[in-house]
Amino acid sequence: MFVPRPETAGVLSAWLRRHQVAVYGIAVALALAVAVARPGAAPALESAVEPTLAALLYVTFLEVPFVRFRAAFADRRFLAAALALNFLAVPAVAWALTAVAGLSPTVRLGALFVLLTPCIDYVIAFTDLAGGDAERVTAATPLLMMAQLLLLPGYLWLFVGGQVARAVEAEPFVTAFLALVAAPLALAWGTELWAERSARGERTRQRLGTLPVPAMAVTLFTVVGSQFPRVRASLREVAAAVPVYVAFLIAMPLLARAVAGWLSMPPGEGRALVFTSVTRNSLVVLPLALALPARYELVPAVVVTQTLVELVGMVTLSRVVPRYLVPDQRNSAS
Repeated sequence: MFVPRPETAGVLSAWLRRHQVAVYGIAVALALAVAVARPGAAPALESAVEPTLAALLYVTFLEVPFVRFRAAFADRRFLAAALALNFLAVPAVAWALTAVAGLSPTVRLGALFVLLTPCIDYVIAFTDLAGGDAERVTAATPLLMMAQLLLLPGYLWLFVGGQVARAVEAEPFVTAFLALVAAPLALAWGTELWAERSARGERTRQRLGTLPVPAMAVTLFTVVGSQFPRVRASLREVAAAVPVYVAFLIAMPLLARAVAGWLSMPPGEGRALVFTSVTRNSLVVLPLALALPARYELVPAVVVTQTLVELVGMVTLSRVVPRYLVPDQRNSAS
């Protein structure tokens, strides 16, 4: 990937951020075209999903100084709000939406599977792109990962029965956290230390600052291109879950905004709370869905459908949240 000189990095980075929605739209359109014209390319694209996600998180973490990360981890108010929304409010909303929608048992299981697990990877990038406090979301990821690992079987047992809950294994969660969160975070901190001690390191850090938007575009391309054939094959059955996912994308930002206002959070913190409450862990949950017994063969397609709906929703929310839902204080006062 092309990395510009430090003197042009700032200008290019600003341009990319101003036009990020157009960049993402082009990436998704190209991915859909490839998925329709060359469905055989899906396995190769799927193998690239995790590396591109890891690269995306690495360049995103570089924009979160370590000192600010430590301060965010000490913010117990935000951590408590994020945990309460994700593991008290979200289960109630997910249960209500899937019950009202009248989904078949298998489709409902797939929807609950993904809605009950908060995102621990690209939520950080979208929070950052929306002008939110990405370091707070970063600090919350270990707690969110551990909590969903412990609570998902219990919620599935409560909502759909114990037989399915016993099929959930911990290994995919732990592996994804190490590969997609811990390793990029450690590499970013190492780069930050290099930048503090070396002029060459600082130049490299500045150049890498142009990559979050291109990295997100590549990630969108690989995810959509690899997973769309899966959804297309079961479109009629899984389409029933789409209204549930759309309703979730509307309900949770409004609820998180209300909580942020009640706690008098500043805009950046409020935006972070919105994104961590609405973004789901579909890419990590997918291996769990694939490991379910054969009678649940539609569950992976239902999970992938949420990925596609959410990607569109996140691009939209990255503009809507800072402009209208959680604007800057000076804008809201005018």
